[in-house]
Amino acid sequence: MKRLLWIDISKGLAILFVAYFHFFRTYFQYGTLPPADWSTLAAGALTILRLTWFKVSGLGFHAVGVFIILSGWTLMQSTMRRVEAAPLAWGAWYRARFQRLYPMYWVAHLVYLISPFVARLEPVDDRIILSLLGLRFIDIQVNFMYLNAAWWYFSMLIQFYLIFPLLFWTARRTGPWLFLIIACAAGFLARYALLVVWPQNGLWVLGGFAICRLPEFGLGISLAIWHRQSAASVEWFLLRGAGFVIGLIIYPAALLLYNGLYDYIFVDFATGACCMLEIVGIAGIISIFNNSAKLFGLVGLYSYGLYLIHQPYVIWLGLRIREVPIWLFLLICIPALALLSAWGMLLEKGTNALMNKLTSTKKAASA
Repeated sequence: MKRLLWIDISKGLAILFVAYFHFFRTYFQYGTLPPADWSTLAAGALTILRLTWFKVSGLGFHAVGVFIILSGWTLMQSTMRRVEAAPLAWGAWYRARFQRLYPMYWVAHLVYLISPFVARLEPVDDRIILSLLGLRFIDIQVNFMYLNAAWWYFSMLIQFYLIFPLLFWTARRTGPWLFLIIACAAGFLARYALLVVWPQNGLWVLGGFAICRLPEFGLGISLAIWHRQSAASVEWFLLRGAGFVIGLIIYPAALLLYNGLYDYIFVDFATGACCMLEIVGIAGIISIFNNSAKLFGLVGLYSYGLYLIHQPYVIWLGLRIREVPIWLFLLICIPALALLSAWGMLLEKGTNALMNKLTSTKKAASA
């Protein structure tokens, strides 16, 4: 099965939205919008634009849920493809996955330590050992957001990878609908336990305990199976406007789930799914235009590198431009995100090339 360009475009849009959100949050942390002005049609339109920009910008963290969904989708898709080609050796599967994840993760640590123009908000101490291992959920209060807060996602991801054979087997045996019900039941039950029955630090629900985000990951796995069964139907729904409109309609209801403790059990799944429908719908439009599709697809292809390195840079820059007007902030965003995308791409591509060379050399020596 060929790589789906629109999924890469969606991943590109999602990581840019996350990076933009961290940039916006730093820049506008203490900012206020100008007073609403409805005196003229033009002033009213500008007021609406400002309010819309502010509200949409504040939803950027929902794109993390999109990444969880698309990670489940792409992992399930690639694994099904391998199983259909030959019997799958899970030992080799784990080795390949962790060789893909850890080297770039370690490079991101090195870049953080030696690069100029990054925000260093915490001292480098012995916590970096757990960070390098990806075990940031140990003593979660002090380690989960250490050095680069975005790295919490890595800790969640390795948990999903560890249990993926069980998820893969279950999904293949039960089918996508029943599997999604099981994944949602397990995730919502874990969130209920950690939020209501035995209240714990909210970082566990965020992703410190990966089962709490299993509904999103499970949705991605189910979508991969549905796409394999009927690619045309799934792509029509997601890429041709139907999914985008439905997501837009139900998004306000999903946001209401932030208002109560019991409602919060379901909020990450609801907002992640809605945001996914919006981002994939936009990806469907972009995919029509060849040059734009290639550009955003390239960003998505190397989104892992951008995810790992972006936050300290945008915090550093955001702290230094807090006094500029909103229109100038938006102008600065475009080249800043473009440069970060190129830098992350260069690092990830170089790291992957080095790892491929090392593993090829090792195989040749063994032979």
